[in-house]
Amino acid sequence: MRTVRLGATAPARWRAFACGLAFLASCLLAATASAWIPHVSVLFSPGLTPDPEARLPAPTRYSYRGIHTTVVQGVATPLRTQLEATVPAELGNVLAFYRSELGKLGWQEQRDGAVVSADHVRLAFVSPVGPGMLALDRKDSSTMVNLVQKNASVATSANVMPEPGQAKLVFSNISGTDAELTINDQTVKRAAGTRAVSLDLPPGKYSYELGVPGHPATTHVLHLAAGDTWELTIGRDGEAWSPLLLY
Repeated sequence: MRTVRLGATAPARWRAFACGLAFLASCLLAATASAWIPHVSVLFSPGLTPDPEARLPAPTRYSYRGIHTTVVQGVATPLRTQLEATVPAELGNVLAFYRSELGKLGWQEQRDGAVVSADHVRLAFVSPVGPGMLALDRKDSSTMVNLVQKNASVATSANVMPEPGQAKLVFSNISGTDAELTINDQTVKRAAGTRAVSLDLPPGKYSYELGVPGHPATTHVLHLAAGDTWELTIGRDGEAWSPLLLY
């Protein structure tokens, strides 16, 4: 088991961030806004028309809609934007809506790996700013929408862009004491106040352990997909935060 210590030369795969970002505590903030709004007047509208106020394409007809963004401090454009919605309409109609609206915005649908069935859809896109993904699932009399857009240029400037075909894991310690992460037969230690470090890993399922003196070790399993960047953070109180999908 290899260990990265403070002041030691880290393996090439581990890279310390020199951009001055304090991930999540003051730099990467997960800003979430969601609401359940019945909108009776449009809930039963026979057609699906785009809502001009939606940050990502969404129909005016919905029973729930939420937007989630991950942003870099000082940069208005999010790293990742996710729209979740429940639309009381047939899956086929919702799929037609999104293919039309995303096409108008220059999103290019990728045929490789596409899944389209009567009750489930998963499509990958290339949007003008980076990768996109649309998932639709039929539930009761509604269609569940999960639409994601990533911004490649923001991820590159923030040093959180995964290598091609790989996933990236960022480890950040904002507590007042030392902390360590063990994953994939490696352990990395970060002293209080030091920069976050990143590791590129092949896609897959990984068990990991986060440890801080005086606190019980936190052990979980993380599923890493190619092109995704996750962050594991030790908070100011020494407790491990829940994993966050940054990009």
